[in-house]
Amino acid sequence: MKTHHYILLTTILFVIVFYDQNPGLNLGIIGIIYSLLTLYRTPEKNRTRVFFFLFVTSILSSVAFAWYGDFPSFLAVASSYLLLAYRSKNRRLKILFLIPVFAINCFTAIFRFFSFDGWLPKKDVPGLWQKTLAFVLIPLLFISIFFAIYSAGSQHFANIFTNVELDINIWQLLAMTVLGFFIAFNYWNFAVEKFIYKNNHILDDEFKEKEAVQKSTYSFLDLDAERMSGVISFFALNVLLIFFIITYNYEQFYEVQKTPAQLSEETHERVNAVIMSIVMAILVIMFYFKSNFNFDPKAGLMKILAKIWIFLNAVLVISAMVKNSEYIINYGFTYKRLGVYAFLILSLIGLVTTFIKIQMKKRNAFLFNTMVWCVYGTILTCSFINWGGFITSENRKRKDFVWEYHQNQINFNEKELLKYAEEKHDNQLKSEIVNSERVKFQQKEKFLSKVLYYQFVK
Repeated sequence: MKTHHYILLTTILFVIVFYDQNPGLNLGIIGIIYSLLTLYRTPEKNRTRVFFFLFVTSILSSVAFAWYGDFPSFLAVASSYLLLAYRSKNRRLKILFLIPVFAINCFTAIFRFFSFDGWLPKKDVPGLWQKTLAFVLIPLLFISIFFAIYSAGSQHFANIFTNVELDINIWQLLAMTVLGFFIAFNYWNFAVEKFIYKNNHILDDEFKEKEAVQKSTYSFLDLDAERMSGVISFFALNVLLIFFIITYNYEQFYEVQKTPAQLSEETHERVNAVIMSIVMAILVIMFYFKSNFNFDPKAGLMKILAKIWIFLNAVLVISAMVKNSEYIINYGFTYKRLGVYAFLILSLIGLVTTFIKIQMKKRNAFLFNTMVWCVYGTILTCSFINWGGFITSENRKRKDFVWEYHQNQINFNEKELLKYAEEKHDNQLKSEIVNSERVKFQQKEKFLSKVLYYQFVK
């Protein structure tokens, strides 16, 4: 099949599964179809291990959305398919260029659509396809557009068609067709600009031989002065961080116990401070170890001080983790407290990656390339695991379990609440959960709009 066949086929499928439906099972179905078609269309040379990994994660994220139908699973689906399409096009392009590539394609879609030679076949087109395109599709597109314009400009014109009895929502059908075509067109026919290919080497992980030449970064600082600046900076920052760790841990573990509300607010403020500290620490290291000092034989002391600083920042992250764990032990799990773990783990990974960058003499781009995959892994983890069920499962073991909070504020936990009701032999609570507005709404949805999780709540 040619590009236009893929675009036409997936547009039709999109309209079929989404017309008069809400997102649910249909998005999972269309996602799996896109995955299989992408696998079939991708040339053998681009079917790398990364490509097959993304193929599997795209399938799994589609299943996750069909099961949960929430924002994290939607984010996983969107990122998985963008990455899959991107890798199927070129195996060497850096992932960091993904966002500008698809942003540019979304803005230029209208211009690329009218460049018919770029996505429609130039010769040997079957007569039936020519006639369908020329006599049906193109005229229908223009008629639809101008019908909308004229209906908006004249009430009498719009009323001409009010007596026509069609069980079809023309506006929704038109919107679904345009949206489906826009997605299919940009998925199967996206273009990578030449300047991105030319600058792809900028994001390489490894230095080139010519970049190992010792020279000053700035004209107003010679190499010795810049090196000494790094030594002084890292020594002073290490001393400062040691004092901060001492005061930080004293405030967390030895000060007078506060109310839960005060403790919650202070915990989040301190975690935010830790995360900001880690980000700034990595940026400072990137500033000094961007090129020359990775290979400077006289920069040994600066490297040691930088590694000590990384270690001290890791101690700071672990301290925050311990305090968050203590907070959970005392007051139970919530989404925010799990989110704190996620951000702190990503911070710790960032520090480890920074240590590897210094030790293995990697470029700064190595940090960004690695962290993009870590963030993607975090998105997948958030979409695959039922965190609401986990929170409720752990919290219902506590004596201070408040089922009203979990019923109203926590998602996808109905099965755990039913277990709690059975343990308490509370038939009224069980009936309230099974007949809740959320469960009943999802179970009454049309087949393609169903969120599968709620179909098994009984």
